[in-house]
Amino acid sequence: MGDGNAAVSQKDDHELSETCNGVDMYVLVTSDGLKLDPLVGRVTDNGAGAIATFSGVTRDTFNGKGVLRLEYEAYEPMAVRKMAEICREAAGKWSLRKIAMAHRTGEVGIGQPSVIIAASSAHRADALQACHWAIDELKATVPIWKKEFYEGGEVWKENAECRRPAVQN
Repeated sequence: MGDGNAAVSQKDDHELSETCNGVDMYVLVTSDGLKLDPLVGRVTDNGAGAIATFSGVTRDTFNGKGVLRLEYEAYEPMAVRKMAEICREAAGKWSLRKIAMAHRTGEVGIGQPSVIIAASSAHRADALQACHWAIDELKATVPIWKKEFYEGGEVWKENAECRRPAVQN
């Protein structure tokens, strides 16, 4: 896993810690509730002048319909691998100190986070851009599926990011 400059510690199929080219990375897929502070703690670094975060939370409406809750399913071993690939790529694109991503599975109530991304860097632009890019990549490429439960119905959702145009040769 990773490249020749990577040190990997995989506790189980749902969590991975890795250092690649000097950037510490952490990935978690869990059915437990997510908290921002532990992920911020994982990216805190004395050389970082900025820590950027993204938290995706369940909102109470979508297109005028009342949302009751969301449920997420994942192919967890592959989700962890894909999330680690995103972290590695972000570490190559921006000058990061550390990056961490966590995604929840199971039922996620209104106001609760389903995904948290945190990145640290010497300057804010790198951390902010890495978080923005990482959430778009996660939604487009990681095998995690969302079901929305509405008042009077439910539906499996496809992220707009998944509808990328086909590459032309």
